[in-house]
Amino acid sequence: MNQYVDLVALGEVVQAFSSDTIHIDLSKILPVRAIGKTVKSSRKYQQIACSIREIGLVEPPVVCRDKQRTDTFLLLDGHLRIEVLKDIGETQVECLLSSDDEAFTYNKRVSRLSAIQEQRMIAKAIERNVPKEKIARALDINVRSLVRKATLIEGICEEAVALLKDKMCPMAVFDILRKMIPIRQIETAELLINANNYSVGYASAILAGTAQAQLVNSSTPKRIKGMTAEALSRMETELSRLQQAMTSIQDSYGQDHLHLTVLRGYLAKLVGNTKIAKYLERHHPEFFCEFKSIVETSA
Repeated sequence: MNQYVDLVALGEVVQAFSSDTIHIDLSKILPVRAIGKTVKSSRKYQQIACSIREIGLVEPPVVCRDKQRTDTFLLLDGHLRIEVLKDIGETQVECLLSSDDEAFTYNKRVSRLSAIQEQRMIAKAIERNVPKEKIARALDINVRSLVRKATLIEGICEEAVALLKDKMCPMAVFDILRKMIPIRQIETAELLINANNYSVGYASAILAGTAQAQLVNSSTPKRIKGMTAEALSRMETELSRLQQAMTSIQDSYGQDHLHLTVLRGYLAKLVGNTKIAKYLERHHPEFFCEFKSIVETSA
């Protein structure tokens, strides 16, 4: 039976942050963890530094008041941003003031941008006449790489884009998709999602197993290093069988899972009954072991 939560009994929800940001001297902010010696030479640090120099601080650091010293603040999130600001000579920073010292959320619950989400942001900025050079400097990439990111989904059908819009796909995967006709792009996107594998190697294997008629340049024979035409033909056949098998499993998965859940509950009652358990163990030990295995492994 569903258990409903009494929202009134929970009381008022306490706001975790101050409604307004505050400006704090950098000298009054104490980091809660040390910055490694090699961090400043890392790619991530350089990207943050370029972004702050070009467009300023986008996301304010999060601090809370030090309970022992009221004139200082503990830095919960934004250690690299603070280091960059110190390096460029800033003395103050605008911060978000937290009501407690919980730092787990900021460091563990992070939503990464997918390649398609990044492409849409870049494309929108270009549409609004932001100079490409400025965007490239903010992202710490060259203009050529920026243009490649901005045109990432050109040649990709809308259905495939919708399937992969929130998936962490490398850019090279989209280069592979462009070699396929739209219907094959959709099939490939579904294969990537079903396998939860978005690597370039897996996408290349799907390309190798794609029929010549499903390629954009169908008149140009596929050439893959180390593979003969016969091997490619066998791969196409095996991949087709794999797709059919996965589709069949998907069609019956929901019903099979429901049956397994109901069955497990029934077997749990049988195994949990002392008299029945003793009878099965004495007269049908092979069944008893299998029943216990199902109850334990499906939990």
